[in-house]
Amino acid sequence: MSKIRITKQFTFETGHALYGYDGKCKNVHGHSYKLSVTVIGEPITDPTNVKFGMVIDFGDLKKIVKEDIVDVFDHATVFNQNTPHVELAAELKNRGHHVILVDYQPTSENMVIDFAQKIKRRLPDNIQLHSLRLQETETSFAEWFQSDN
Repeated sequence: MSKIRITKQFTFETGHALYGYDGKCKNVHGHSYKLSVTVIGEPITDPTNVKFGMVIDFGDLKKIVKEDIVDVFDHATVFNQNTPHVELAAELKNRGHHVILVDYQPTSENMVIDFAQKIKRRLPDNIQLHSLRLQETETSFAEWFQSDN
């Protein structure tokens, strides 16, 4: 049977700041992220299976990505927990803001690595994560490919 790749796209709004960076992104700011998730597998060949002909139900893939990424990161502000930004994070949390502290610099590159790990843990055994593309702006994005890792 042929291997087929399917892709589902997601959007979410997230703020962040890059501590120690020498440009404008050292300031707290946000992006309208676009995340493309591509998985690979063989379509189900059992005609009695309700998912007959599918690699994975787009709804099942959506559930995984929404629960582990979109619902968590949407309208949150992300800071590196190993920087003085923890003080700002604490202040924002005290004021009712949704703040996420991560153990990495929250660049698109590091976020896409984090997202890949989260998604891979939830996929069925017969489905592999092929690639992710995290678009930060209209002209800037980071990509992760399983074949490179």
